[in-house]
Amino acid sequence: MLFHYDGRTTEWDEYEWSKTAIHVSVPKQTKWWYAKRFLHPNIVAPYDYIFMWDEDLGVEHFNAEEYLRLVRKHGLEISQPGLDPSSRGLTWRMTKRRADQEVHKETEERPGWCPDPHQPPCAAFVEIMAPVFSRDAWRCVWHMIQNDLVHGWGLDFALRKCVEPAHEKIGVVDSQWIVHQGVPSLGNQGEASEGKAPWQGVRQRCRKEWDMFKKRIAAAEEAYFKTKTN
Repeated sequence: MLFHYDGRTTEWDEYEWSKTAIHVSVPKQTKWWYAKRFLHPNIVAPYDYIFMWDEDLGVEHFNAEEYLRLVRKHGLEISQPGLDPSSRGLTWRMTKRRADQEVHKETEERPGWCPDPHQPPCAAFVEIMAPVFSRDAWRCVWHMIQNDLVHGWGLDFALRKCVEPAHEKIGVVDSQWIVHQGVPSLGNQGEASEGKAPWQGVRQRCRKEWDMFKKRIAAAEEAYFKTKTN
């Protein structure tokens, strides 16, 4: 099954396997929008792992079978490949590849960024760019994905709620790494308004969605703990 956000479907016909695949095309939609509607945990239950990757990742140094071997070896339920230091938009130290390790599960961030060394973004953290979920972890994560918050911002800070202890079961695989190429995609499909470029409008929506997601998570936790005290 292939999900298309750019309206390009027949271009894939150069690959023989594409002619037997199911193509779903919804312009300007995101991978999390598709995941919520088509990757229900019961549907993907036959698979041990779910790769929820962006489309602009360089995989010349990545082998999926070796990656999953290391994931199992180190007991990771939620993971991602390390990001090559040359990657565009490298935001978090946690996801930066370390050349001298197989896997790492924690890091030191900028002063003040991590009040708790066992919590994001210093531990129990991977980005929404290239996460890999075990079957059980995905069942939890899928329920956290919001139908209307299609960009998924903030989800990476909440993933720790799906595994325990999160600082041991979430990590970055360094010996199998990827390069974030930063190819303009959804950002360029936004609409220019008030003198702002299309990508600026998309980024503004991302930040708004992140704020909404944080409020919903906080409200859900408050409601949950109330049921425990009643």
